[in-house]
Amino acid sequence: QVQLVESGRGLVQAGGSLRLSCAASGRTFSSYAMGWFRQAPGKERKFVAGITRSGTNTYYADSVKGRFSISRDNAKNTVYLQMNSLKPEDTAVYYCAAGTSVVTATWNYWGQGTQVTVSS
Repeated sequence: QVQLVESGRGLVQAGGSLRLSCAASGRTFSSYAMGWFRQAPGKERKFVAGITRSGTNTYYADSVKGRFSISRDNAKNTVYLQMNSLKPEDTAVYYCAAGTSVVTATWNYWGQGTQVTVSS
């Protein structure tokens, strides 16, 4: 069992930056691929970024490529999402997830979500 807790919620202006963190419980953090997803009001939850167990490979949705960066610190059981050049359309609840594979989109555990609001 893995418990995930996101932090870093905030209100920023367009063009600004924000960093989200997701802390995981348990001793097996490094055995999970990690991902970030987001859900805007009235829309379905969508993949934003993913990172493999070792952190060697990262994956991004086209909408955030070049602006967002995912990283992890296995010693701290934490995954991060650095968000730069934020746009109003990035406004959403952001969720972190742990799973067996980014490529096959197999996600087993979810955090409670954290709100990000970007004003124009």
